[in-house]
Amino acid sequence: MDKNIIYVLVHSPLVGPLTWALTADHMRGRGLDVLVPVLKDSPEAKEPSWKQHAKSVSQALANIPGDTSVTLVAHSGAGPLLPAIRQWFANPVNAYVFVDAGIPVNGATRLDLMRSEDPDWAAQFQEYLEGRGMFPTWSSDDLQEVIPDEGLRKQMMAEIHPRGMDFFTEPIPVFEGWPDAHCAYIKFSSSYEYSAAQAKQAGWPTYELEAGHFHMLVDPQAVMNMIVEAVKRLT
Repeated sequence: MDKNIIYVLVHSPLVGPLTWALTADHMRGRGLDVLVPVLKDSPEAKEPSWKQHAKSVSQALANIPGDTSVTLVAHSGAGPLLPAIRQWFANPVNAYVFVDAGIPVNGATRLDLMRSEDPDWAAQFQEYLEGRGMFPTWSSDDLQEVIPDEGLRKQMMAEIHPRGMDFFTEPIPVFEGWPDAHCAYIKFSSSYEYSAAQAKQAGWPTYELEAGHFHMLVDPQAVMNMIVEAVKRLT
């Protein structure tokens, strides 16, 4: 199935690859090629985190054949990274899929995107960051409703990567001419109503599954089916 296409499932920089692990397993069971790159960054690298994350994905793709098309699938905070990621590999892009994810805006910081959605909340969040606050600082109780499985919840907690002001205020570029392939949007939670509305306004096919933000850890098969069907309809 889907020869010469590979699905690249990109997790949010605030968490880790567990986000997509179960969905990737279901995709492989269906005979699909899939990668789940680990986004890596280090303050000693003296590069913005977005660039380090884009390089992480390109390194994961280094050994795939040049004629293989890439379908980039982003969850949550990985959404704004997709154009930057795309510029770090030469393979053609088959499609972009945003899953409960932010929409890229050229030169916008993550804080800018928050301001567009909810200025009052963003101002409070900025004040929190200016006081050397970090985000996320979720507890197991905070995640219990969206990740009911205790084992998975513990694994998720171990991968949480709290970030400070520098992360939320770095501008993320979008190259001229993006998107260079069809895009689709899948909304799980009410928190991404604004982004889903942006996608609809841009004319992207938009799907809704009433669920929690980490639904891929609750029903990975349903998430896989929705992603694969969205891409099939696009391409």
